[in-house]
Amino acid sequence: MSRSRSPRSPRSEKPARAVAPWVRTRLRTAPWAAASLAALVLVTAYLAAALPRAVDAYETEGLRHDIRTAAPRNSVLELTAEPPGLELDLPVREAGLAPAVLRKQRDEARALLPEPLRTDPEQTVHGLRTVKRVEGLDPWLPRPDGISPEFLLSSPSDLTEHTTLRAGRLPAGTARAPEAAVTVKTAEALRLKPGSVVHVPGRVSAAPIAVTVTGIVEPRRPEGPYWAVEPLLRTPALAPLVGDEVKYYWQGALLLSPTSAPAMLSTTGEPEVFFRYMPTTDHLTGRDTDRLGAALDSAAGGPDLVRMREVVGPTGALITELDSIVDAYGSMREAIRPVVAVAVFGIGAVAAVVLAMTGGLFVARRDSELALIRSRGASLTGIGLRLLGETSAVAVPAAALALALAVVTVRGSDGAFGGIPLLPSVLAASAVALVAMLVLPLRAVVVHRRPRLHGGRDDLLTARPSRRRTVLELTLLVLAVGAVASLRLRGTADSGDHLVSAAPVLVGLIAAMVLVRIYPLPLRWAARPARRLRGAVGPLALARAGRTSSAGTLPLLALVLALTTAAFGGSVLAGVAHARDRAALLATGADARIDGSVEWTPVPADLTEAVRGTAGVRDVAPLQIEYGVSLPSPGSTTAQPMSSALVGVEPGSYTRLAQRTGFGAFPAALLASTGKGGKEAAADTERVLPAIASPSVAQRLGGTPQEIVSAAGVFRVKVVAVRPNTPALQGADFLVVNAADLTHRSNTALLVTGPDDGAALRDVVKATSDALLVSMRTEERAGYVDSPLQSGAERMYLGAIGAGAGFAVVAVLLSLMQSAPERTTLLARLRTMGLTRRQGRRLLGLEALPQAVLAAVGGTLVGWATVPLLAPGIDLFRLALATTPGFAPLDSAPLRADPWSLVVPAVAVVLITAVAAAGQAWWAGRKGSIKELRAGDAR
Repeated sequence: MSRSRSPRSPRSEKPARAVAPWVRTRLRTAPWAAASLAALVLVTAYLAAALPRAVDAYETEGLRHDIRTAAPRNSVLELTAEPPGLELDLPVREAGLAPAVLRKQRDEARALLPEPLRTDPEQTVHGLRTVKRVEGLDPWLPRPDGISPEFLLSSPSDLTEHTTLRAGRLPAGTARAPEAAVTVKTAEALRLKPGSVVHVPGRVSAAPIAVTVTGIVEPRRPEGPYWAVEPLLRTPALAPLVGDEVKYYWQGALLLSPTSAPAMLSTTGEPEVFFRYMPTTDHLTGRDTDRLGAALDSAAGGPDLVRMREVVGPTGALITELDSIVDAYGSMREAIRPVVAVAVFGIGAVAAVVLAMTGGLFVARRDSELALIRSRGASLTGIGLRLLGETSAVAVPAAALALALAVVTVRGSDGAFGGIPLLPSVLAASAVALVAMLVLPLRAVVVHRRPRLHGGRDDLLTARPSRRRTVLELTLLVLAVGAVASLRLRGTADSGDHLVSAAPVLVGLIAAMVLVRIYPLPLRWAARPARRLRGAVGPLALARAGRTSSAGTLPLLALVLALTTAAFGGSVLAGVAHARDRAALLATGADARIDGSVEWTPVPADLTEAVRGTAGVRDVAPLQIEYGVSLPSPGSTTAQPMSSALVGVEPGSYTRLAQRTGFGAFPAALLASTGKGGKEAAADTERVLPAIASPSVAQRLGGTPQEIVSAAGVFRVKVVAVRPNTPALQGADFLVVNAADLTHRSNTALLVTGPDDGAALRDVVKATSDALLVSMRTEERAGYVDSPLQSGAERMYLGAIGAGAGFAVVAVLLSLMQSAPERTTLLARLRTMGLTRRQGRRLLGLEALPQAVLAAVGGTLVGWATVPLLAPGIDLFRLALATTPGFAPLDSAPLRADPWSLVVPAVAVVLITAVAAAGQAWWAGRKGSIKELRAGDAR
């Protein structure tokens, strides 16, 4: 009985459903490859996502640090206004200065401060004060040189909360009977006590105004804003009055009660109302810099000032130095950002190349599979979408996890998750995921755009560069030349010019392409003599190295870029360290400097020997320095007056010091003693002393002996050598002579070599004299790093060096993994011909080393050449020194090649390559060779 065929239903015409989804099947088939890709994407995306958060964090901390550590008198916002005008009756004027009225004005004005300006209500002070100090008329007040003391009258609010009563009571009083308090130091200096009455001149009548002192108080937190903004409130000062002769008089402050403040209207002190607001920083971020500057401008002379004048009066004015602090921070940030951008571009380029290598590895491993699918009719679109699905299933979760880890681990300076914008991190992690997703399908589509059975040889020796590659290389060469020229001419001033920031990367890229071009030549040269050697390992290794796939240019590119980035980062850190060391040494002249805070402070004779015996001291150079010595002008009567410092030295110790520091070294014989010195030679004013001078002094004195009149004696000097600098002085003209030839001999400074810790040295100096100070080079150097901007940028470069080294290792491993199956098969076949395990290890090691050695040598040379090539355009001054040019011993801080960062990564790459190749050979020797020797396996 025949079985009838039923007609096909519409449902049966649809294509059969796949037995298993492609992505799930592929991931289950190669779990280790998927895990490796996920790990690489995780690390790369984490670095990319953490970078903008770290930059934002240290920029925010830098802004907060600069405002928080500034002197209160510089960061305070002080709003002042004249008291009620004279056209009003006195009772009305006094009513306008009532404590409740001033408190209301303070709160209203504070509410009008524009965002992001916020102030601390606990540190807000208001009151009335005299702009002009008033004279103390009482005869019992101290008068050191017969000049009456002057008093600042002030009525700061909340005096009770900021003081501790030591004697008497706190002031109360009225405008007709004012009362005041004074601090302990003011009372001691001006002989004040509870019950003292201080009379000050009146403005209207001839009768003076009597202010009764009711109490003596001790300031709480004397360094806090309440007292530090106006230090005279807590500490009196002995001020000089310069005239025909210098005379001194006392300045102090009387702290009136708020109810007594209207009494100032009757004095000659020109009173004014003041409101002081201390800014807070916890809410500020680095992104608020421009807004903060605009807010300060508006509050100091814009619409916000107009609104505050409606509260305090038409004469209101806001005075602050906070805008200068913000501007200084902004200039430092703009100077550091381009330097950091160079490191970011370098690591980004290396990471992109390593991701591209990963895609190349996967394509090489699946080349036969994809070729078979393509030959069976699969479309490029279908292949690309399926590969995109595979990489997306791995890269997207890894990038998302990396983003989450970056958010959790890289927080703001206050430890909170918020405050740092999330968008830059999201974009960075997305970019990494996108590259990881697209590199495999795009490369597979390019390689298999035409169906093929077997690929031909793709050797570096036989490959011929295409026209497209030549055009691409020439384009990159033009970009590199333009970037380097722009960097050398304009520097890194334009932080938005990314081409300039990419200059080191472009230089490394061009160098890598040149190395790829010349790579076959040394292999050909080495192959000829290798054929004459006994054994087959050497010639075979060179032949195998020459038959490396042309896709192996990516490992070479990655290694050169990584080594160039590491070398450039090391040169930046070396330049910063050298600039700090140089500046600190210029500031002190030696490891330690002992001198007085006042000129001509003598050093006791026994101190020199005591310092020599201090632990750690290796040498001491005594000096006699006299500043402002007038120089003659030979041959000209119209020359401008010129002065210089006269430095008397001990030639032996000073020469050793100059040689160690590198500051104006000279032979000690140049300053040989004339044998005429001391008080017995005072009458011999014609004796000639050899001298070493700065260039301007040498030009002034000429080549003939010239007379010098100084406190050290009258004599003639002849310039025997010219030096641009000397350890004794920093950035000043000098004339160095032998101290033994001076008439009046007295050391004023000691330059000490050796000690790192100043505690023992200070103890020795303090035991001898209280008038001398000890300056340590290490302490001076530490003072140049006081901003989180500097330390944050340095951490970025340390991270760049570490990341570059890590990606270089990954590049080496990927390069070896790409050719691992082929090498394993080769070893298996050669072992059947009698190759020993030892010879197999040598073969794989020698095969892998040429490319690693070429990359190491090329990367080292490029990193070394990049420093002088880019140094004219990169100034590390603001990164190295926490000040501006002109306020530091140095004027610039150029790049400086660091041998360690040049040699160590290169040697590490070669060693890692050799170890990895040996490990691969060892592992291949332990495995069986059945799989590799299967019949019919073309590979």
